[in-house]
Amino acid sequence: MNVVKVSQVPAADAGGRLFTGPVTRQSIFTGGQSKQFVVSQINFARGVRNRFHAHSGEQVLIVTAGKGICATEKEEVTVFPGDVILFPAGEKHWHGATPDSDFSHIFITGPDNKTTQFEE
Repeated sequence: MNVVKVSQVPAADAGGRLFTGPVTRQSIFTGGQSKQFVVSQINFARGVRNRFHAHSGEQVLIVTAGKGICATEKEEVTVFPGDVILFPAGEKHWHGATPDSDFSHIFITGPDNKTTQFEE
């Protein structure tokens, strides 16, 4: 068994063109610890989100802090700690912090999950 205290996992800069501003990533389980899952916590500053994208496999988000928005091409939903979101493979979506709150979520994907960005 491997138990991880997320509060003790160092946060690294995860910014890049997928995000609209500052984001950090706490890598919880990577290829070295799990053969079936990649698990990380992503921390968004207020008002920061990622751009429309899709994954080759399913993605699960578990909201851990703050207030966020999860959106597809058809809807936007405000999410709170304890909410769990499933994005099916290929579904265009984005997620991030509301303008008035930081936002954190844990994501779970498969190790070979590829991301395609649709928005610059």
